[in-house]
Amino acid sequence: MSERLVILGSKGGPAIRPGGPSPTASLLEIGGRRIVIDCGLGVSRGLVEAGMALSALDIVLITHLHSDHVLELGPLIHTAWTSGLKTPVEIRGPLGTRAVWDGFVASLSYDIDLRIDDEGRPDIRDLVRIIEFEEGRLIEEDGLVVEALRVDHPPVKECFAIRISHAGRVIVFSSDTTYFPALAGFARGADILVHEAMHPAGVDRLVARTGNGERLKAHLLASHTMAGDVGRIATSAGAGHLVLNHLVPADDPEIGESDWKAALAETWSGPLTIGHDGLSLALPDIQHKGKLHETRYPS
Repeated sequence: MSERLVILGSKGGPAIRPGGPSPTASLLEIGGRRIVIDCGLGVSRGLVEAGMALSALDIVLITHLHSDHVLELGPLIHTAWTSGLKTPVEIRGPLGTRAVWDGFVASLSYDIDLRIDDEGRPDIRDLVRIIEFEEGRLIEEDGLVVEALRVDHPPVKECFAIRISHAGRVIVFSSDTTYFPALAGFARGADILVHEAMHPAGVDRLVARTGNGERLKAHLLASHTMAGDVGRIATSAGAGHLVLNHLVPADDPEIGESDWKAALAETWSGPLTIGHDGLSLALPDIQHKGKLHETRYPS
């Protein structure tokens, strides 16, 4: 199995627009495991288009319960099940994740029971293991280590950055967070830091377009990280490669890749990739850490 990071959905926020990107989701294939990080709308399609068989779904990590991170959790598992999933899937998320799954299963009970009886499928409820986590080490098995750090994303209290390590490689996902200097220590030495980012020039235009006015703007400024501060985190962490994700705004035609790079020019001088749906980065092997190869999948 190739080892890679795939950005399945690069947009911050749950709304979708014609021709625009999908909300947040990522795939990390590492150490023989297939780890999905967050399940925004479009994650199932994104995985298929990235070439991963849904029946091979392995681990799902949910950073927090905002809808742009969890809306397609149940549908992903169900779609994998109807695609031939027969092996257990481990879902780890913050307090409340079990309620999200149980609510989905209850809402689809007619379809689930019918398919078990009519198509001979295993009971999907027996295939899923839900583990609700807090800050600390989540997984340590076969050389794979997964850790969580509580970040600052008001008003959400149960929101976690994720650090995944295997065979000397380290990949860190910031989750949603305001500027949070402690994250730099958590991400120390990361080969890839995937960090949310907000572009200052786009905030007012985004607020005007969505029509939610000053309350939305206040939330964005209090709960998310401006691009320049993302650079400060990556520099302090000594990250090998910075990938911007959960972009706010992600679909403003007036803000392109050069604008994002300019916003980080004073705080980050290392390798930088602006995330987009379908972006794939091959993980460095232990002999060639820091050398990443980008692949673009059709959108």
